[in-house]
Amino acid sequence: MSEPPLPRRTEVLRSHVRDAAAQLRDPGMEIDRDPTAIDRWLHLPAAGLMRLSTIPVEYLDAPLRIDGHTYDMRSCLEHTVTIEELSYGDAGFMLACPGPLMSGVAVDALGDDKQRHAYYEQLSRPEATWTFFGLTEPAKGSAATELETALTPDGDGFRLSGAKRYVGNAAFARLGVVFCRRAPGPLGIEAVLVDTRDPGFRAELIPTVGMRGARISAITLDGVRIEREQVLGYDTLRPSRRGLVGAIRTLQRFRPVLAGTALGLTRAVLDHVRRERPALTGTARDRLEDLRDRLEATRRQNYDIASAIDAGKVRSDRIAGVKTRAAELAERATLAAADLLGPASLLEDPWLGKLYRDARAFEFMEGTGHIQRLAVFQGVAKHTFLA
Repeated sequence: MSEPPLPRRTEVLRSHVRDAAAQLRDPGMEIDRDPTAIDRWLHLPAAGLMRLSTIPVEYLDAPLRIDGHTYDMRSCLEHTVTIEELSYGDAGFMLACPGPLMSGVAVDALGDDKQRHAYYEQLSRPEATWTFFGLTEPAKGSAATELETALTPDGDGFRLSGAKRYVGNAAFARLGVVFCRRAPGPLGIEAVLVDTRDPGFRAELIPTVGMRGARISAITLDGVRIEREQVLGYDTLRPSRRGLVGAIRTLQRFRPVLAGTALGLTRAVLDHVRRERPALTGTARDRLEDLRDRLEATRRQNYDIASAIDAGKVRSDRIAGVKTRAAELAERATLAAADLLGPASLLEDPWLGKLYRDARAFEFMEGTGHIQRLAVFQGVAKHTFLA
């Protein structure tokens, strides 16, 4: 399978990350059995990459430099390529690593200079710091306009009360961003920085079948004290440019990255089938080749969309479409692997069984397939009407 073309500096990054990802299979299996095992593997280059490549260079004494290039993942394309390669090694390992991930995108989108400085200063310290992104609620999913988590006035600050669910790493995080409601309507939504050590914050793990490295958690917020300076953009942005806009921008910016996670896993599965069954013929070979062709096409499209985001050209329907295709492809690849290698392979090969379970998570991460298809339909209808 040919590699999609990339700018030279991105090719250099891809090659570097690919070498680091080659070490992740065994640690990924251990983390699947015990998600806290990530603490024993933070010395690996891949864990360092997750930290160095997602914190702005101005906050690092030794940022990521390769062949004269400096990287900090403010490029959506470079972030997407990095995550895809690490996920080829093991997606669960990558999601278990400390670092900004989605909360960093929200802080970059909404925070003022002082808020960004406080956030990244914490993350740049030597000790490992996990973060979380709290949008999804038990009864509302990730429908940002229907949030019930409340931010109520309390003296010169606020109190935060409510619940979040299906939040990665929240039970182990030090910092996070929580989306909440300060007033009725879409302009009443805010994003606040939360320190998990504050009274009233509780988080616990939710048992999951797959993607256990993500350490999916449930959060309870019982009157957590929020100072005015913890409300992202409160003093610098109009209400119309704050919470809801931040949620949308964060999801749009991160969906190509998530698609890269699914595509990295898909590549790993298809390469595994080819190694195990190099002499496939007939319809079995055609089926595998069709999946590989679809994978290459989706990777190219994902890179194009990430590049468009870097250029400030955002089409939400295209972003939603590529995330949906990537998630579907991961499921189809694992189903094909079980069929072509035999159903017993999922038991006889624990690593393949893990990927089979992990692939089911992509349907629900950053919006279900139904929500993404609705976004695709609305975008196509809008641009057809305008044409």
